[in-house]
Amino acid sequence: MRDVLSLFLMPGSLAICRLAAEDPVPLWATQGAFCCLTRTPEELSVVCQTDSVPSGVKAERGWRALAVRGPLDFGQTGIVAELTGRLAAAAVSVFVVSTYDTDYLLVRENDTPRAIAALRDAGHTVSLE
Repeated sequence: MRDVLSLFLMPGSLAICRLAAEDPVPLWATQGAFCCLTRTPEELSVVCQTDSVPSGVKAERGWRALAVRGPLDFGQTGIVAELTGRLAAAAVSVFVVSTYDTDYLLVRENDTPRAIAALRDAGHTVSLE
């Protein structure tokens, strides 16, 4: 096994939204403690607090974020592969967000207990903050 990783469950429910590529970034997308914006030629993806998303927006609601305690060095390899591999083996779907300092594993709310158990069974620590 790789080094033991330390993760924590972030508070709140998140949504993963899809907007048109040419849409401006809406104000609601940047409210709350956690948001992630990714623009490609095909779409504008937004990850934000579930309760910030207006009705009518294409969104997958009800996700929780497990944050890897960082900061992580850019030279470290295999962190996401280790964690997502463990979750895949437990049949837990994952949406990954990476920042300069760390990685976040988004799992569906109803899969959260199974995800935590799988990571702990692999020897990683998960705190419920």
